[in-house]
Order: sequence, then C-alpha cells, then structure tokens
Amino acid sequence: MRKIGIGLNWQGAFNMQDAIEQAKVADDSGVDHLMVAEAWGRDAFTTMAILGYETHNIRIGTAIINVFSRTPAALAQHFTSLDALTDGRMIIGIGSSGPQVIEHFHGMPFDKPMRRIREYTEIINMLVAGEPLNYHGKIFNLERGFTLRHLDELPRRHIPIFIGAFSEKSVRQTAEIADGWLPGHTTRDKWKDEVATFHQYAREAGRDPLSIEIKASGGVTITDDPEKAYEGVRMQNAFYMARMGDLHYNAYRAFGLGEVADEVRRAWRESGSEAAYRAVPDDVVHSLGYAGPVEGAIDWMEEQRDAGYTLHGVSVDERDPKKRAAIFKQLVG
Repeated sequence: MRKIGIGLNWQGAFNMQDAIEQAKVADDSGVDHLMVAEAWGRDAFTTMAILGYETHNIRIGTAIINVFSRTPAALAQHFTSLDALTDGRMIIGIGSSGPQVIEHFHGMPFDKPMRRIREYTEIINMLVAGEPLNYHGKIFNLERGFTLRHLDELPRRHIPIFIGAFSEKSVRQTAEIADGWLPGHTTRDKWKDEVATFHQYAREAGRDPLSIEIKASGGVTITDDPEKAYEGVRMQNAFYMARMGDLHYNAYRAFGLGEVADEVRRAWRESGSEAAYRAVPDDVVHSLGYAGPVEGAIDWMEEQRDAGYTLHGVSVDERDPKKRAAIFKQLVG
C-alpha cells in the first residue's frame, strides 16, 4: 500500500461543503493524510477542526504553519484540542516561512528561524507530554511550570511534528528533531540523492532514518488535461522562484536549477508574470510533478518510494465522488 495524501490550497475559490465531501471520499478510500496550507489567506485551524469532525481515519495536518505568528504554547493548544477532537489523527507541520510573509504580513522580525523551529518543537513536545513548562532557550525563557489543563482529554502524549526544511543546516536539524520532513522543490533526478543525504543526517544524529517520514516533493495529478496541470506546476514554481524570497530561490539553486531561477527572476522583473512562466523549461516542469492517467502516477510514486520517500501527494480532477473514490483506491494499491 502507498501512503497518499491530498491537500487544500490556501488561495483561490473555496467551498467548505466541497472540502468536506472531498475529505470524506478520501477518508473512506484509504487516503493516509490531508494537509491544509496557510499563508496570508484563510487560517488552517478552522478548516482542520471541521474536516477532523467530519472524518474518522485520515490524518490531518498543516503544510505548513509558520513559527512566528503564534507562540509555541498556542500551537500546542490548537493541536492538542484538535488531536482530542480527532482521536489522535493530527500532524503538526511547521516551518519558518520567509521574511516577506513574516515581516510584511505578520509584522514580526524574521530572526533566528532555525533556532525558533527547534525551540517550538521542544516546547510543544514538552506540553503535549504533560511536562511542567520550565524551559530556558535562546528565544523563550519559561519558568512557571505551566501544564496544559486538558491533558486528561488527550488520546496520546506525542503528536508527530513534520518540518519544512530546504537548506543543508535546516535539513540536518530536521533529521535530528522531527518526526517527518517536508522537502522543497526537488527534481526527479535528485530524489535518491536527497533521501540518501537525509538518511545520513539522521544516522549522524543517532536516529533510525526509517523512523522519520518523508513527503515526496513532486506531487501527482490525475487528469484528462495534463497540459493544464503542467501549466499549474510551471506557474507555481515560477512564483516561488521569483516572488517568495531567497529561501525558496536558494533551494532551487541547491537542486541544480540556479540558471532557471535566475532567468525566471529576470523575466518577472523586466516583463511580468507571464514572461516568467514561459521561462521555466518544459523538461524542468515535467521533472517537478506528474500529470496524466493513474498508471503513470503509480509508476511515478513507485519511483519515489524506491528513492526512499514514504508519503506521496496526489490531486484528482475527477469530480464524481464514486469515480474519485475508485481512483484513490487504485493509487493506494
């Protein structure tokens, strides 16, 4: 069986009834996880609470929640409340986001992001475990020994924390402290190297690499119109190359796409978004995601699994619930 997951986008048109229907179909079809994004649109927690209440088996998490706009204690409150609501099905997906969002939407200095991720992870783990919150870090100093007042409601004393990490130092830290890793925009030819490097970091940290889940970065879309889907891949990656700051830009450079990212940035700056989209070559687009029939998607995911990824992101264009359920079951295997 393959562990596949679906996602809810943070932007564009949104219908809660449709989201509930999609979640229920996925839940009944063996889909492993549903990840809710958050940036500068809808918050993630409202949606997760509703979908968690309406489902029974599927894991629900964030990809990602930033570690600046809420305190670690607030995140612990949110996720433990949801974990109780869902009988232990939550995934805490965190990351630093970038200075554009943190400084110009949330109005906070983008300072010490890696250290902040470490301290958030440690504090959240302490609170979920029921330990008195006496913590002395470089960012947080907490001395009154608070514990969560609803510990007796919790179905478990650890909620998995997945971390979005791109840079070498951040990936090393993730291999040391996280339950799961959410990688960046990796091309198909780099999959095996990426996972092998992460596994080595985990071993160096004294951990079993196979105990850490890894979400494959190249998602699949089941569609009768692959060109439209590939155009979405092209637009998304051009946006991240040109408009999401140096964090993502440097990640593309690390994955061997520095020249492409440079050209995309230049085109966007000089001629706008459409020119930037066209600056992403077709072969790069096809290396960053798959679109087409189920059979090709299964081959793509099997190659990901052979590389060492344990989770796979999927999107299904089919709107008929029964047909969509059948597709999900094929993808799960």
